[in-house]
Amino acid sequence: MLTAHAPVYTVPATRLATGGGPAAAPHAVVIGSGFGGLAAAVRLGARGWRVTVLEALDQPGGRARVHRQDGFTFDAGPTVITAPFLLEELWALCGRRLADDVDLRPVSPFYRVRFDDGTQFDYSGDAAAMEAEVARLSPTDVEGYRRFLAASQAIFQVGFEQLAHVRFSRWTDMARVLPKLLQLEGWRTVHGLACKHVQSPRLRMVLTFQSLLVGGNPFATTSVYCLIAFLERRWGVHFPIGGTGRLVQGLVSLVEGQGNRVRCGAPVAQILAERGAATGVRLADGEVLKADIVVSNADSATTYRRLLPGVRRRRWTDRRIDRARYSMSLFVWYFGTRRQYPGVAHHTIALGPRYRGLLDDIFERKHLAEDFSVYLHRPTATDPSLAPPGCDAFYVLSPVPHLQSGTDWQVQGELYRQAIEARLEATLLPGLGQALCSSRITTPQDFQDTLGAFRGAAFGLEPVLTQSAWFRPHNQSEELRGLYLVGAGTHPGAGLPGVLSSARILDTVVPDARAFQQQPA
Repeated sequence: MLTAHAPVYTVPATRLATGGGPAAAPHAVVIGSGFGGLAAAVRLGARGWRVTVLEALDQPGGRARVHRQDGFTFDAGPTVITAPFLLEELWALCGRRLADDVDLRPVSPFYRVRFDDGTQFDYSGDAAAMEAEVARLSPTDVEGYRRFLAASQAIFQVGFEQLAHVRFSRWTDMARVLPKLLQLEGWRTVHGLACKHVQSPRLRMVLTFQSLLVGGNPFATTSVYCLIAFLERRWGVHFPIGGTGRLVQGLVSLVEGQGNRVRCGAPVAQILAERGAATGVRLADGEVLKADIVVSNADSATTYRRLLPGVRRRRWTDRRIDRARYSMSLFVWYFGTRRQYPGVAHHTIALGPRYRGLLDDIFERKHLAEDFSVYLHRPTATDPSLAPPGCDAFYVLSPVPHLQSGTDWQVQGELYRQAIEARLEATLLPGLGQALCSSRITTPQDFQDTLGAFRGAAFGLEPVLTQSAWFRPHNQSEELRGLYLVGAGTHPGAGLPGVLSSARILDTVVPDARAFQQQPA
């Protein structure tokens, strides 16, 4: 018990000077092999670029890496898969079908929400079932719920369909969409929009917790993120057989199938620049890789603060980065049990005794509270192969303040895990202590030290209105020609649809390889 074996799936860290593909093609270096980085590599490869993806860790995936121990498979990061068409696009660019490589299964309910008194609400994509759940929880709010969903659809049609894949390189890009966002009440918060339509405090929680899944406080995050409700309704929530790591493996296969390469164990120490343009990278061991463009899937604050020494930054200065608002961090406990809990849903949101007060502690006071609300993931509800026979695999995720809280996680980590274990044993998982047979944790310190997240903020910049769209670090860097950003820290933001869309934006800001070669020197 409590052992941690090295991941089974790794990509050899062979030393190369360039990527694969045709030798004469221009070379792109992608820093980081998270979903944003791998999607960027596929899209660039499809447009004729030679691509080298550099991953600091010993396996691809970044925050979506996989932990394997004691016969269990634990996805380290994203587990809620929606908008699968964004993945299907990547496979299609390589002349393949996602369904041939990955078995995506629909999950229903999307989430089971458990309130502190044990009352439950099954959140699904079935319109009639949802209205029945709303009527059971708050009969007078059914019509208001319909209005909220209509508002979510209207926001989705602008915020996702029209803006998620659009670059915001100039202030005029923002000026063009601002009237639409104001018309859709984007100045409201997520919670404020829910309050406009429904009266029940519990229903307001049900309609607003999703912003936490992209790092946002529903009491501060722009209501544009209410589009998540309709996005999930339209495309559903899915889970890949084999775990989210199966998607990572599939994307690596696409990159390699294009003749390009993914190198693991290759941390980047510096983005090289000459005459205001990116020219390659220097690895931590001193190796230099020349490149025509560099795409950073690293945390945007880390990219600018650590990877550009000597570059005079005009917009994203250290002072501006330090003064920005950052998402919460996460405490994640991965554990396996020698028994099964068939009554527990695939995705459970277990709310604690406080909602706004807890979120104020996390986001505003930066205080590690004694109570918590958690997301409990039981992937074996959909794929029993992720655990030994007769066992269950879990991870439980607790939003916590980022490292500005001053919490010493070497001291607090195990104590916090024990508190969560006691809470789960008293509510959802009776007999957990006796059933536990595998365990490991990830703390905000790990998010900073292992994953390079500034201040350990798990989702980068907090998605408030003044840090959205044009106000976020741009996909086409404002600081250096030939430097591009993908991932949670740039536009459109965190969450799997967001990071995949950030890679989609590269199609509009990076020329095809042939057009690039024809540009004047």
